[in-house]
Amino acid sequence: MNSSTKLAHSVIRDLIEVGVSNFVISPGSRNAPLLIALNEASEKQLIDLHVKIDERGAAFFALGIAKASNNYVAVICTSGTAAANFHPAALEALHSNSKLLIITADRPERLRKTGSNQTTNQVGIYSLIKTHDLATTIQIKPLLNGGPVHLNVQFDEPLLSNVKDSWLSGIKVTPAEYKNNVTGKLEVTTGVLVIGHDRAGYEVSEVNEFASKLNWPVIAEDPISFPQAIAHTPLFLSDEKIREKLAPESIIVIGRTTLSRSTNNFIQLANKVIVIDPRISSIDDKRQADLLLTNLPSEVTSSSSDTKIWQKILELAVSQIKEIKWSEQLAAITICKLLPNDSALFVGSSRSVRDIEAFAAPRSGVDVFANRGLAGIDGNISTAFGIATKYKSSSAIMGDLTFLHDISALANKSEENLRIYVIDNNGGGIFSTLPQAEVENFDQLFGTPHNLDLTKVVAGFGVSVSKVSDLKQLQAAISKPIKGLDVVVVEVPSRESNAEGLKEITQRVSRAVRIGINLA
Repeated sequence: MNSSTKLAHSVIRDLIEVGVSNFVISPGSRNAPLLIALNEASEKQLIDLHVKIDERGAAFFALGIAKASNNYVAVICTSGTAAANFHPAALEALHSNSKLLIITADRPERLRKTGSNQTTNQVGIYSLIKTHDLATTIQIKPLLNGGPVHLNVQFDEPLLSNVKDSWLSGIKVTPAEYKNNVTGKLEVTTGVLVIGHDRAGYEVSEVNEFASKLNWPVIAEDPISFPQAIAHTPLFLSDEKIREKLAPESIIVIGRTTLSRSTNNFIQLANKVIVIDPRISSIDDKRQADLLLTNLPSEVTSSSSDTKIWQKILELAVSQIKEIKWSEQLAAITICKLLPNDSALFVGSSRSVRDIEAFAAPRSGVDVFANRGLAGIDGNISTAFGIATKYKSSSAIMGDLTFLHDISALANKSEENLRIYVIDNNGGGIFSTLPQAEVENFDQLFGTPHNLDLTKVVAGFGVSVSKVSDLKQLQAAISKPIKGLDVVVVEVPSRESNAEGLKEITQRVSRAVRIGINLA
């Protein structure tokens, strides 16, 4: 048996034995030894094998499975530009500390810098993710430390072997356990707990246990996962006087707060800021606070904070939000409210994730995911596909540009039960709410209208699709059982009117709260 086949067998066997059960592959020549080995393992039902024709989508698909399973998922490509197409997902995995196992096939080291076909230096291609450059076997288990890992595997000719052996016999699977560190003591007085969207990698249950010990008001960028959270905080905290009125002695931040400027401005008003995030020991090592913790404390001593004013403000905000007319925000409210229990929701980057933070009501029964590591709009459909493999029923919400950015994923579509709600305002709605909305030639530079009939685009891929343009139609679409993949295009008013509507509702909430708590 040739050395390439032996090396492939060794790598795959080691991965199976440490509990890696999902492998995502894209076709190629140099990765042939790995693909053939994986096919043999799949036929013996030792692994789940997923084939994706596009490497960028394949990596995000693997990332979605990793997020939903909390286990390493391998994504495998051939050499050359194929490896570069993994880069966006690799960066997302790095900054979200996700368990993405990147395996790039490569030519032998002696061919680098010689002009050899499809050969570049793949060592260190993902910058801060260390490359393990393999020409021979290596113990893989010690490399799987919880964050993304890159294996660059050199395969020499011949790539294929006609010799068969029982390389999978006697295999013993001992899954590695990946537990978050919850240790140490923390003593605080009164304050507010702020939970970033990715929770610094901690499980919802772990954060909830910590929050119950604090007994403080809770602000969550992902309000759906935390029923006790104070909803709509980005709206009323945008008012400087309200922020100052609510300013606490201490604020504890779990993870990163990356969505709301008003929330970040509120954090700056606290006398003491405590950050809890394992990433401050590695990729976020310049983060600043009065106290930096890499572990969620297991023991907490605190003084209960008065939540009465927070509850009153919440009631005042809700009274105004109830009056919202058909818009992107009402669509987000409705979808989140009516999602079935025991399901998953993937939230697309840009406007959708902000609308849910500001307008969705806290609830339970839904596991929420998003690519908040670097918050890119690339690979969102593929990530949702990956997440859907681990749930009986899943949904996704994303804007039209986010959807179109990964439209090629529909060519290799998921067979899972997934419904994607596409908020269609014909362009980049987020930019209409930012300062550049006033610049010359805004629409061409930032608004970027696509002028496409998205129902025809989706139907062209053979995917079930429908369009809704009012609340009743949306409610009817949500009520239908999710069977296979289908897309609901949610037609909403223009980007300009949406920006005006956001401004108006924020002002109404601010005015109502000021009057209600005697700040007017």
